[in-house]
Amino acid sequence: MKTENPIYIPLENVDSEHCALIVDKGLSEIKEITSHTVELNNHRALITAKKYPEEAVQAAVKQIRDLGYEVTTVKQTFPVTNMSCASCAANTEATLNNQVGVVKAEVNYANTSAKVEYIPSLVTAQAMKEAVQAAGYDLLIDDSNEAKESLADIKANQYQALRKRAIGALILAVPLFVIGMFFMDMPYGNYIMWALATPMIFIYGSQFFVGAWKQAKHRSANMDTLVAISTGTAYIYSVLITLFPDFMHRMGIHSHVYFEAAGIVIAFILLGKLLEEKAKGNTSSAIKKLIGLQPKHVTIVHENGHQMQVSISSVNVGDILLVKPGERIAVDGLVVNGSSYLDESMISGEPIPVSKTEGSAVFGGTINQKGSFQFKAEKVGSDTILAHIIKMVEDAQGSKAPVQKLVDKIAAVFVPIVIGIAILSLLIWMILGGESGLSQGIVAFVTVLVIACPCALGLATPTAIMVGVGKGAEKGILIKDAESLELAKKVNAIILDKTGTITEGKPKVTAIKWFEEFNEQHQNILYSIEKSSEHPLADAITEHLKDKSQFLQGIAVENISGQGIEGKFEQSVYIIGNELLVKKREVEISSEVKNWVDQQLEAAQTLVLFCNNKRVLAAIAIADQIKATSKQAVQQLQKDGITVYMLTGDNEQTARAVADQLGINEYRANVLPADKAAFTKKLQESGKVVAMVGDGINDSTALAQADVSIAMGKGSDIAMDVAKMTIISSDLTKIPEAIHLSKNTVQAIKQNLFWAFIYNIIGIPIAAGILFPINGFLLDPMWAGAAMALSSVSVVSNSLRLKYKV
Repeated sequence: MKTENPIYIPLENVDSEHCALIVDKGLSEIKEITSHTVELNNHRALITAKKYPEEAVQAAVKQIRDLGYEVTTVKQTFPVTNMSCASCAANTEATLNNQVGVVKAEVNYANTSAKVEYIPSLVTAQAMKEAVQAAGYDLLIDDSNEAKESLADIKANQYQALRKRAIGALILAVPLFVIGMFFMDMPYGNYIMWALATPMIFIYGSQFFVGAWKQAKHRSANMDTLVAISTGTAYIYSVLITLFPDFMHRMGIHSHVYFEAAGIVIAFILLGKLLEEKAKGNTSSAIKKLIGLQPKHVTIVHENGHQMQVSISSVNVGDILLVKPGERIAVDGLVVNGSSYLDESMISGEPIPVSKTEGSAVFGGTINQKGSFQFKAEKVGSDTILAHIIKMVEDAQGSKAPVQKLVDKIAAVFVPIVIGIAILSLLIWMILGGESGLSQGIVAFVTVLVIACPCALGLATPTAIMVGVGKGAEKGILIKDAESLELAKKVNAIILDKTGTITEGKPKVTAIKWFEEFNEQHQNILYSIEKSSEHPLADAITEHLKDKSQFLQGIAVENISGQGIEGKFEQSVYIIGNELLVKKREVEISSEVKNWVDQQLEAAQTLVLFCNNKRVLAAIAIADQIKATSKQAVQQLQKDGITVYMLTGDNEQTARAVADQLGINEYRANVLPADKAAFTKKLQESGKVVAMVGDGINDSTALAQADVSIAMGKGSDIAMDVAKMTIISSDLTKIPEAIHLSKNTVQAIKQNLFWAFIYNIIGIPIAAGILFPINGFLLDPMWAGAAMALSSVSVVSNSLRLKYKV
């Protein structure tokens, strides 16, 4: 493709001339770009490229992001239809990546989807659809609920049509097999087999010939090509033998026909496809379960108390919904009337019902137990927790593990190589095979084409990923992409944040000690400053003081990361924070304060000091309960050979007390957010594969630095966005489960790839006749077809075994 049309790339965070110069200099390093300029006012870069503009755009986006800026893109997942093997997925992926404006496209054969990141100002979903259609496939770009239901109907209809074709072919295969194997010399045997094979090939097997023709028109090839050429060759050869036996005999061609091979190959492949589709459907059962959690209809309560049942699509934020015993919650919201217990196991993986009273949060997809209550809709449609989980699981199942890159390269050239081997086999047989060289060469040609299976290679990795990600979702472990699932098994060091990760994250004040005569104004100032803070400890203090304090207007607050908070009131400065901050501000700590603080620290309490410019006014002792399962989780991680580190911004005594209770030998206290990231990097530089587990905004930098980042689901949205895995229930025992899941998934991928490669490496030479000079064995195309069908099914079945492992 040659063009010098201007290409505009939308930029983000390029806010100054200096930034623009940096981006412009970066673009000058890309060889595909012939000219470039950065338009600061328009927030875009203009580039031109003589050749391969699609590569120029992709390289430009990568360069801009590497420089620390961003490009406005859209990420979407589209269903792909008409794919029959891994080569189809490779062709579709190449087609999408060749569109100017597509930053990255990944096509997954196992779940027949394309995950595309593109620049909407350069390419549209419709343009991508047309390009894919031109390549012989189709892209479904409508993502409405009606379209999704339509897609489900299309898949169901396709499966039923495939089932009918497979059954029809198998019915005809039985008499064809019996005649071909045992009654070949019966009167008109060849004609009877011809009559049976013709509908098997051209009616029940028509999809292979249609698919091969579409590929040929685009100078491409896939599994349909292999099947069509092989069965078509065997069929035409057999027709010639049947109609002109004497002529063929005079030409030195053996008079054996291969109608049974051609027909039964079609039957076996259709049967294999049917079993493969059935098995592939089972790999996505987790998604089907999640989607099935949302009810179709809900009961809305109007202001006058009138109740009406409506479709879930009609629910808006602010609506009051009634939930009766046994019903599923439709959307996310807050209880406004009534109480009950909810089964949240489908989202959190935790089997124990959770109490819900007025003010409690409820989530779509969970099941009400015995009580009846009303709740106010807070998040509906794609904003609900359940919708986010479904989206994350779908994205993860559609992502590619690093090992898949090699497989994709092989799949892209697999079919042409196999056709080449088949032709070479035919030529060698014709030259060296003697009198029966041509007939045996044709058998070898057909058998090589039939036995080769790109599908087994294409299904090896994605089916295991789909089952692994789905299994994780069922256990309350959300995995964002295949790469993190593959990498988790290599983790040998894990960093745990303390508050909210090891502990409950719900600290409570156990004591407040005033070191001067009690002053109500000081208490109000303490309450008001903490009320304006977002720190978890602030919540504990305000909760403790709320019934006996008054909020003061005019308080100015400044957070000091990892150390505390500074507040100003009526021109006086107050500090609330740890001992480190107090010493830094040179505030006097008396012996009385020191003694009381030390007593509390020995009892594993967290201490917060409230000071003015001169002295400590009060000290607050706060305790955060260690989660019941934290010790079990730490012990399991250590048993698996993983070194556990605990990092906390808390003081040394509290950190040591918690570490001792859990059996953690490596811990760091008084750690700032930047120190967590630096410590993670230090471990990585020493050769460790590091997992970071956290729940707060202050953990997000370390999470981004870690090889595998794990967020506690009840923590901040930022932590969950950054992390590659999310533990919805915040139960630490899910982390060793996630690592075991990773090990089992990677093991299944390796097994699948081993058998897929070995099958083709051994099967193709045997089909070509490599054993014939040794023991006279030449594989029948019929059994090659059976082996080919079995290879794909065995790979998917092996992936499904993950469902029954931890």
